[in-house]
Amino acid sequence: MFEDFETGTADCGESRIYYRRSGQGPPLLLLHGFPETHLMWRDVAPLLAENFTTVCADLRGYGRSSCPESAADHAPYAKRTMGTDMITLMELLGFTQFAVVGHDRGGRVAYRMALDHPDRVQALAVLDVVPTAAAWERADDRFALAYWPWSLLAQPAPLPEQILAESADAVVEHALAEWGSDAAAFPAEVRAAYAEALADPAHAHAICEEYRAGAMLDRVHDQADRNDGRRIRSPLLLMWSGGGALGSWYEAEGGPIGLWRAWAERVEGQAVAAGHFFPEEMPERTAELLFQFLVDAAALA
Repeated sequence: MFEDFETGTADCGESRIYYRRSGQGPPLLLLHGFPETHLMWRDVAPLLAENFTTVCADLRGYGRSSCPESAADHAPYAKRTMGTDMITLMELLGFTQFAVVGHDRGGRVAYRMALDHPDRVQALAVLDVVPTAAAWERADDRFALAYWPWSLLAQPAPLPEQILAESADAVVEHALAEWGSDAAAFPAEVRAAYAEALADPAHAHAICEEYRAGAMLDRVHDQADRNDGRRIRSPLLLMWSGGGALGSWYEAEGGPIGLWRAWAERVEGQAVAAGHFFPEEMPERTAELLFQFLVDAAALA
């Protein structure tokens, strides 16, 4: 995996961020979700690296990145803080402006970066997410049962940490089976790598802190932006699983695109005929749609 990609660990101040990098052309940052690591981009990144300088990073607390000490308000794992890590990483790699693509939790970091650092994020793609505040405001029994990490991992320590660390294999297998659509898209070595990261107690705690921030501080930041009328200025691409929740839950709001139009000035998007993990299940199609969006966004700049 990731042939021709160099690897490194960047000192970003409070955190040390592991990354892979390859390619030439405009800079592009790819961010992963739960329960994954940067490995989720293993088939997409090489395709994008044909035209872009492509960086895949592990978020703080995930994969091979470090797990900084948290705080009572969970601020060290708020998306604002995690986004600052990525701004620093890209600066250290020589990029002050770039495009960012985020899937799942990485999508939440990505859109927070676009709101907090509009001069840095030139184009934004969010994969299978709606804004955090919008998701919580519309949460119901379907949400609680389908997306159990949101509520379970946000519970007080140490129970969620124990569940992750002691049942890492089961958590990964459940997530890929319930939210995915193609078991063959996840080789044994990739499943093992995802489980290994969850099984480490420090990473398990960090991931739970990230979910606690998502249930609390991230919502406060989103609400403050809405109160102040702040919107995402960069072009925004939304891609979502055609068979998943985003394809049917938010019809009254105009679907997921309707929700994002309340947050961004320029939104486009479409469903992908695969499960939640469509970058792994349909990497060629995912790369194709991202490539076209990034080219079009560059033309608008």
